[in-house]
Amino acid sequence: MHRPAQRDQRSRNSSLNTGVTTRRLHRALATLAAVPVILLVAVGCSSDSGSDSGSGSGSADNAAQETAGAGETVSASPTVQAAAYQKLPEPCTVLSTKTLKDLVPKGVKSGKEGSSNDTSTRGSCSWTSLVNNGVKGSQFRWLNVSLLRFESTASRGSGDELAQAYYDSQVQDAESTAGAKNTRSEAVTGAGDAATSVHYDLKKKEGSFRQQTVVVRVENVVVTLDYNGAGLAGEKTPSADSLTKAAVKAVKEAVAKVSSANGEGGSGTPAPTNSPTSSASSSPKPSASPSKAASKAPASSASPSASKKS
Repeated sequence: MHRPAQRDQRSRNSSLNTGVTTRRLHRALATLAAVPVILLVAVGCSSDSGSDSGSGSGSADNAAQETAGAGETVSASPTVQAAAYQKLPEPCTVLSTKTLKDLVPKGVKSGKEGSSNDTSTRGSCSWTSLVNNGVKGSQFRWLNVSLLRFESTASRGSGDELAQAYYDSQVQDAESTAGAKNTRSEAVTGAGDAATSVHYDLKKKEGSFRQQTVVVRVENVVVTLDYNGAGLAGEKTPSADSLTKAAVKAVKEAVAKVSSANGEGGSGTPAPTNSPTSSASSSPKPSASPSKAASKAPASSASPSASKKS
């Protein structure tokens, strides 16, 4: 009688234990199921955090790169000082009638303008005089004035610098004239920003010629004056001092004419510094050097001729 009851009790205990075990299993499974979700959330948060950090760093890097790039691409345009003088006077008008009478007494009206492809940047004029003194011979004079103006350009520099370089070359050309003797150079005061007088003698079959070359730079313009004289057919050769004095006086007058043509003090309206407007900026020298012009003496005392600078 007691055995069935015991079996029933064991059956109930077994069922109870089974229910407890089942509930425990369900809780364990629920816990295990939640773990991947937590891990996924953690991984997602970690990924988001890394993305935010990378984004911030990338933004900073991009900003730095943009700043550096701006520094590389934005550069100041080169600037040069505007040329002071923007035009030249007519070359055959730079000397007064009185001055011409002193230098070329028989050639005041003989002025001949040299050719120029741009009269605003270059020009020249020459005069010839022959005073015939009969059996005593004759006095020959030849005068040439050349003007060259330089523009300021960003690629080549300021007009003053270009003019100074040309001025130096003109002085050197005069000092190295082939066949010249007794060459003497000296600074000239009271004429432009830089001025030099070069004297030398040339011996030719017609006689002894004395040459004076005076080169002056005033702002961005170079004025070169060549003056030579000779006593032909027995006439006395003029002194170097008298020729030099006359040449220096004349070149100062020519320089003053250049300044007045551009207004007082050369304050003409400047052109844009980065847009050259003249052919002088592309050609630092005229087609012929004025310092060499005097090397060609008159062919004879009766019909003198002299080379001219264009």
